[in-house]
Amino acid sequence: MKWYFNVLKKYDEFRGRASKKELLMFVIYNLAFVGAAIITDNITGTTAAGLPYGLFNFLYILAVIIPGLAVAVRRLHDVGKSGWFSLIILIPVVGIIWLFILLCKKGIDGENKYGFNPEEMAIE
Repeated sequence: MKWYFNVLKKYDEFRGRASKKELLMFVIYNLAFVGAAIITDNITGTTAAGLPYGLFNFLYILAVIIPGLAVAVRRLHDVGKSGWFSLIILIPVVGIIWLFILLCKKGIDGENKYGFNPEEMAIE
C-alpha cells in the first residue's frame, strides 16, 4: 500500500524517475479500487445507462488520472525517454503496445539526465 500512497503523494511530480515496481503496484491497486468502485456503483444503483460502472468509478478515475500520468512520465524517464513519449498512446493499436513495452523495459542503470536510479534508492 505504501507504493500506492507514494504515487498519490507525488501527484504533481513529473520530474525524476519511477521504478517498474512503483508503477506496477500503482496499477494493481488501481485495478482493485476500480473493481470496488464498480461493485459500489452496482450495489447503490449509480450505474450509467446500462453500463456496469457509474458515479463512484468516474469519481475515482478522476481522482487518480493525474497521479497515474505522473508515474507513467517518471517511468518513461527511467528508461531514458521524454514524458512527451506518453502521447504515442494516441497512435491506434501500435501506440498502446509500444507504450506498454516502454513501461515494462528495464530502467537505465545509474544516473541519467532525469535523475538517480529509483531502484538504488530505498522507499521508506
